[in-house]
Amino acid sequence: RRAQALELPAQPRATGGALHLMVDGSGRKLSGPGEWLVEKHGTSRRRSWRKPHICFDSITGRIVASILTDRDVDDASQVEPPLDQIAEPVEVFSGDGGHDGTNVHTALDERHPDAKVIVPPRADAVFSALVDTEPTQRDRHIQAIAGKGRMAWQRDYGYNQRARVEGQFARWKQVIGDGLRFHSDEARATEVAIAAQVLNRMLGRGRPNSVRVA
Repeated sequence: RRAQALELPAQPRATGGALHLMVDGSGRKLSGPGEWLVEKHGTSRRRSWRKPHICFDSITGRIVASILTDRDVDDASQVEPPLDQIAEPVEVFSGDGGHDGTNVHTALDERHPDAKVIVPPRADAVFSALVDTEPTQRDRHIQAIAGKGRMAWQRDYGYNQRARVEGQFARWKQVIGDGLRFHSDEARATEVAIAAQVLNRMLGRGRPNSVRVA
């Protein structure tokens, strides 16, 4: 199977507000006994990988959804499954350029039509057919980048805040490790969901309150 998902246990949000989702995916090598063999007893000595994708709520710092896929699956194709795990309203959805796809905007329009989508369009992105009468959010991003440049767009739309989800994977690696230990995709999906829940529980024990001083 191309993807495996396991729903994370729901927990009440301290803020009671809508989610500010930041999404990303990062490769994890398969480890444990036989780590130098490919799946199904292959003969190659190259390491095999899987790719966890997470949805991170920047307000609470919690991972609210996760899915595990093959390493060669593109990010844009895997937005719908984790969105289906989320019952709360989404106010902001932020992802890197790998999440620029019509299916991503369609999935969000269907589930969270009022969500602000902050995804940088590709360098060769073209306008929709309705750009002159009813421009989409993606159309407005293309216009803003064309008018002010990509760096100004990142600043104006707060795109650089997305680095916080990358920090979640760094935390994951430090606390959980950078490998997957189980041997079936179903078990690995459970392993990923448990890891996310462990990080959430640790966060619940105490979260630093950072204050900018300069």
